[in-house]
Amino acid sequence: MRHFDLSPLYRSTVGFDKLFSLLDAANVGETAAPSYPPYNIERFDENSYRITMAVAGFREADLDIEVKENALTIRGEHAESENAQRGEILHQGIAARAFERRFQLADHVEVTGAHLENGLLHVDLKRELPEKMKPRRIEIAAAGKKPVKTLEQKAS
Repeated sequence: MRHFDLSPLYRSTVGFDKLFSLLDAANVGETAAPSYPPYNIERFDENSYRITMAVAGFREADLDIEVKENALTIRGEHAESENAQRGEILHQGIAARAFERRFQLADHVEVTGAHLENGLLHVDLKRELPEKMKPRRIEIAAAGKKPVKTLEQKAS
């Protein structure tokens, strides 16, 4: 795999070191990404996303979703049931192994909900920018004029 030198970017940017670390980890990281369970990442609009994961055979009690800092972790593990009457398996094509999937979330992306439907786990995400980060217009004062200030006065 190719390795990209990101050091020139460190010289001209501020606050992107976490992003560059992620890119470096992707460059050097594992050669074969885990493929179980399969998943989709969808974007509905500029700030709404959904991760859909195929978890056939798992119940809600078998799944665990955790968000810590900017990392979303989804785990699945079958709880062994003592009452399960199982016959001898002649062929096992349905994977029933435990899994753990991690997703790195961007700043201000929050999990808004999750639901299990027809063997698919849907995790909804939304980017919520704080007011101070949203674009705003700045008025430009004309040369020689002071900005107008409005003062509230109490009636006496």
